[in-house]
Amino acid sequence: EEKTEDSEPKRAKINIVDKGLLNNLPSAKNYEISYMHRDTIDYCITTPTNFIITGSVDGHIKFWKKCEGGIEFVKHFRAHLSAVVGLCSSYDGLYAASSSTDKALKIFDVKNFDMLTMMTLGFVPGVICFMYCYTRKQHLIACAKESEILVYDFLTTEVIETVTIHMSPVKCMQFSNLHRIVLSVDDKGIIEFWSSDSFRFAEKSATGKSLFKYKTDTDLFTFLQHKCTVLNLSISPDGRYFATFSTDRKIRVFNFLTAKLFRVYDESLAIATQLQQNEQLIPSIDFGRRIAQERDLEKVDQFRFSDVIFDDSSSMIIYPTLLGIKILHLQMNKCVRMIGVTENVRFLALTLSYPIAKKQNYEVAAVNPNIKIVQQDPTLFCTGHKKNRFYMFSVREPDQTNLESDRDILNERPTREDIIAAQTDEKAKLASSTILHTNYGDIHLRLFTAECPRTVENFTTHAKNQYYNGIIFHRIIKQFMVQTGDPLGDGTGGESIWGSDFEDEFHRNLKHDRPYTVSMANRGPNTNGSQFFITLIPTPWLDNKHTVFGRVIKGMDVIEKIGQAKTHPKTDQPHDPIKIMSVSVK
Repeated sequence: EEKTEDSEPKRAKINIVDKGLLNNLPSAKNYEISYMHRDTIDYCITTPTNFIITGSVDGHIKFWKKCEGGIEFVKHFRAHLSAVVGLCSSYDGLYAASSSTDKALKIFDVKNFDMLTMMTLGFVPGVICFMYCYTRKQHLIACAKESEILVYDFLTTEVIETVTIHMSPVKCMQFSNLHRIVLSVDDKGIIEFWSSDSFRFAEKSATGKSLFKYKTDTDLFTFLQHKCTVLNLSISPDGRYFATFSTDRKIRVFNFLTAKLFRVYDESLAIATQLQQNEQLIPSIDFGRRIAQERDLEKVDQFRFSDVIFDDSSSMIIYPTLLGIKILHLQMNKCVRMIGVTENVRFLALTLSYPIAKKQNYEVAAVNPNIKIVQQDPTLFCTGHKKNRFYMFSVREPDQTNLESDRDILNERPTREDIIAAQTDEKAKLASSTILHTNYGDIHLRLFTAECPRTVENFTTHAKNQYYNGIIFHRIIKQFMVQTGDPLGDGTGGESIWGSDFEDEFHRNLKHDRPYTVSMANRGPNTNGSQFFITLIPTPWLDNKHTVFGRVIKGMDVIEKIGQAKTHPKTDQPHDPIKIMSVSVK
């Protein structure tokens, strides 16, 4: 086991100061709104100047400005010819930089949202990082070229120093302006501390405090011992800690000056599975789907985008997991909040943006109740696995704002395929109701054509083509739902009218909040085919996981009768076949 040290006594409960700090973190359980690129977004960063910068795999960079109640678009750069592999900003938010597989480095003036410099590196940097050199009194940028770190004056594009303290390719770098120290990590898990002024091994912080003398007195060899690689590194704003996320799915928090472990949090699949077995955190079907998605993340090397970040008070860490986004209080060693648990997105990169009120203000308010703390607008920005969107968590739930429109904003021009699909949808007059004629009786359905047109088109076209005729209800679970739509009759078959899976169509007003809801069955996100089910009770845990496209308006007694049929205990299939004889489309 990895041993950690507690530098402060544990607290029994959150005091008023911590409550104030927690109030300045996003509290909504679901994301409020999302915006898009044309392709998958891998990078999202914020600056102290309240800009948000996003980068996608097609080489595009977008600038957004934080404003009251949300963000607004500022500028769009076609910065690179290929995928963005690095995006960072200076500690004061004046500059930003992006690197790409096209071996180019672009420097931006953030406040004026303009491109300052275009540099041809001649290599694809493993990582890029801004630093401030107080001896030269200027910002510099470091680019990792295998095991070497080249430090550039980006205004003249000259290499002013080559740092050769690593033996293996460098994968992570972070600069602490408070300490004037750069932390760099190579793919063997070796972490080095070096000065941004002398570019040599750091022995002392700019605060005047000494660093550790020997690495053997630290816990820095823990990554070598556990044969894992650091994927992400962040330094707390107050300079007390730095945190890492590694390939063994552990979050480690170190004391900055002593490099001793302070906290270790295990987010491995084995631990998650054990927790699920001990106490069901989410429905078993959904948990199995998320575990499969986690394994897919490992195969496609997407974990390197997972972030662990500190809040502005340095009291909390925030990181994504397969069960949502966790907010942990370091001193209490406790998870104080989880958000995004029910969202159908595997969140990866995180960044926090807000001008938080100072901790001292909460202390004053605790003594003097007449002093009111002005509430800020804390916002957490997140990217998602294989998503061309970035998501905003705030203190507002999505149903409290933008009631008349979808929370997933279509801020990009539609592709040619989207236009063709839209024209096809306009021409096609979708039916708004159908009748399932079963050997138990008729079931009348009302369909939501406006909210989920592709799902309704798929269902009604199958019905018109007699695809569902003779198909059985192959799965019946009492006090839950009845499922059908599989021509094979065992739950493994069926396809859409397009011959392949199609995307989910979730809508804020369509929930599994009542019995007799008609919803699509699937194998995971965006895997809809022909199978569907009708609920027997409210099933809110299925929201944003299965597309609701209809309701039963007549024939509820038939549904209840089907739901009471005797079934095989292992397969949930009825002993006597219950069939859809035909479907009438109106």
